[in-house]
Amino acid sequence: MGEQHTIIAKLIHWLFIPLYVYGIFKQVDDISQLEDNTLLIFEVIFASVFLVIVLMRFFYMRRFDNFKGAQIPVHRIHRLIGKTVHIGMYLCLILLPLSGLIIAGLFSQGIEDGPLQDGALTIHEIAADMSYVLIAVHISAAIYSRIKGEGVWSAMVPILKEDEPSTNPIVQKIAQFENQIYNKIEEILPRKNE
Repeated sequence: MGEQHTIIAKLIHWLFIPLYVYGIFKQVDDISQLEDNTLLIFEVIFASVFLVIVLMRFFYMRRFDNFKGAQIPVHRIHRLIGKTVHIGMYLCLILLPLSGLIIAGLFSQGIEDGPLQDGALTIHEIAADMSYVLIAVHISAAIYSRIKGEGVWSAMVPILKEDEPSTNPIVQKIAQFENQIYNKIEEILPRKNE
């Protein structure tokens, strides 16, 4: 088995999930609900705590390779895609509470509609929608990595650990095809030293 994430990294990763899910399910359906001062204060506190935790998670987790635990070489393009998805998720997870705080701040100043509030609401909605998509990609990639037996899954997930790379001929053919695509992409992209 490959290298494991630290206990702190695993805790940060897994304890963040209920916070995110709670944020989705308790979200304000209509901005006029913020007229309830108790709800407004709660939303500001929740968004602030969420933002601090996301930032702490970002600064702690960025010291680890996205493919920590990999038992097989990971293609440079695969690493680039993984890093892009992670950065996109963090961007969305930072924009969500930040735009929520702006919405609450504008609302508390009596700005319930207009270009500023509409802009903040649009950013909030786009960040929420993109977070759903990127998290789905992240989960799908983790499952695919588990099927391939790369070892990345076992570095973070406490169950269904991989022992070694998959010997299933179908999985191996898919992985070979994946690497061929990465090689084609690499031919198009410039190298760092060039």
